[in-house]
Amino acid sequence: MKEKFDVITSTCVPLPMENIDTDQIIPARFLKVTSREGFGDNLFRDWRFDSEGNPIAGFPLNNPIYSGRILLAGKNFGCGSSREHAAWAIHDYGFRVVVSSFFADIHKNNELNNFVLPVVVSEAFLNELFNTVSADPKAEVKVDLPAQTITNLSTGNSESFEINGYKKHCLMHGLDDIDYLLTRKDDIVAWESKRDNY
Repeated sequence: MKEKFDVITSTCVPLPMENIDTDQIIPARFLKVTSREGFGDNLFRDWRFDSEGNPIAGFPLNNPIYSGRILLAGKNFGCGSSREHAAWAIHDYGFRVVVSSFFADIHKNNELNNFVLPVVVSEAFLNELFNTVSADPKAEVKVDLPAQTITNLSTGNSESFEINGYKKHCLMHGLDDIDYLLTRKDDIVAWESKRDNY
């Protein structure tokens, strides 16, 4: 079982760029590893580090004024190839929420399967969040999964977001698909015993 997801209140790391594809999230040369651990070190590798491995000062993840468990990203986040490693890298780095006005469908599902909550908001609300964090990097955002709301605590403005009911249940209870099936073991055994009688 994973950490249960309820309400997260956190500062944010802003990445106001559109069409961030999965190869930018985790470059293909790092996909040989099959374990999910360690991918966070190479999250946005080609944007975070130069060819000699030195941090690029202008990139938000290298800027000490930004921190937190929420990543703010531009429209069409996670487009490109369907590599699950991108979601591994986001989770391994420490992000629990990614906020954007649009996610590529496969990447959105990969995030949910890896205990990262993709929150879709309007472009106007996303721009407000970017402006708030730009003005005050210590500004906090509250993501309430049970209520399915996201709130800019600096302005008090809030929006609702959609999530699949099954995925919401799994996140709130720290369950992956196998864990969930195990919670229904008695029901499954009862059903199979009925089938055996036909």
